[in-house]
Amino acid sequence: MKFTTAIIALLGLVTAGYSLPVGSKPWALIPDGAGRIHMVNINPVNIPSGEDEFEPHFDAETDVIFRLFTRRNPVNSQTIVWSDPSSLTSSNFDSSNPTRFLIHGWVEGEDARTHWVIKDHFLRVGDFNVIAVDWGAGAETINYIAARNRVASVGAVTSRMIDMIRDTTGQSRDVINVIGFSLGAHAAGNAGKAQDGQLNTVIGLDPAGPLFSSGQADILTANDAIYTEAVYTNANNLAFNAPLADANFYPNGGSSQPGCITSTCSHMRVNDIYAESISSTTHFVAMRCADFEEIQNNRCTSNGPYANMGGEPSNQGRGVSGIYHFMTNSASPYARG
Repeated sequence: MKFTTAIIALLGLVTAGYSLPVGSKPWALIPDGAGRIHMVNINPVNIPSGEDEFEPHFDAETDVIFRLFTRRNPVNSQTIVWSDPSSLTSSNFDSSNPTRFLIHGWVEGEDARTHWVIKDHFLRVGDFNVIAVDWGAGAETINYIAARNRVASVGAVTSRMIDMIRDTTGQSRDVINVIGFSLGAHAAGNAGKAQDGQLNTVIGLDPAGPLFSSGQADILTANDAIYTEAVYTNANNLAFNAPLADANFYPNGGSSQPGCITSTCSHMRVNDIYAESISSTTHFVAMRCADFEEIQNNRCTSNGPYANMGGEPSNQGRGVSGIYHFMTNSASPYARG
């Protein structure tokens, strides 16, 4: 009976995605982009100084793949190379159309849900250059610490791609947004940092929490673009808890989502609700709360104009800032208006 009870308790923790103590080290159950749970040591102490000591070397400049989708090629991508302008000029890239970068999270790559779900919604509503940033060579590892430490380099090479696009086509940063999920949210922030905060918008979708803390050089911040937005669906668990962006949206309180019984489900839900916000005529209308403490106490006192979460175009230039709360349905369509 005691053994059965222990197994049930362990399964409950796995289902919830909570941290588990293993020996004296802080271990955590963290899902990858496909929802598979991994037992991960997130102790940042005594990390080997050389990356080759625990896994193959990752060089963002050569290992990150940029895959372009447009309405002319909505399914089969074209590869563009940040160091080769001819790869851009020979592609379907159209500088008269806005550009949207999408950056996936941990243990994901070319087939990341962030890429395929959100890309389809952009192309549904208009002509966009959608560029999926495939850093699977650095993200598809069970070594979470190594993947976490690569967000700055992924952001830096994404910035180099933006530089090449600007130099080759003359496209303005005013029409370039970068959207990232989980670890990819911090990579998106780093791309914005390297652009001196002059991109139109950076959006962080449930920015990863483990091994990130306020004040770190490579964490998503409000200064990473002219407008920054973050959406939290599993805050204080798999995602960062405190507000990081200009505007911070906490659907259903931000920590768990209706229809989900696992943290993995809540974490991944952000991709679907953001994608829906791009093409739906029913908006995710959010109440502006007085402060972050209200979110922590599971209440929200109306304090200023309402705002729509996500959407296309973004909230840049609309004076949207602060802490927001809204409710969703438990299944698609999620928006309640």
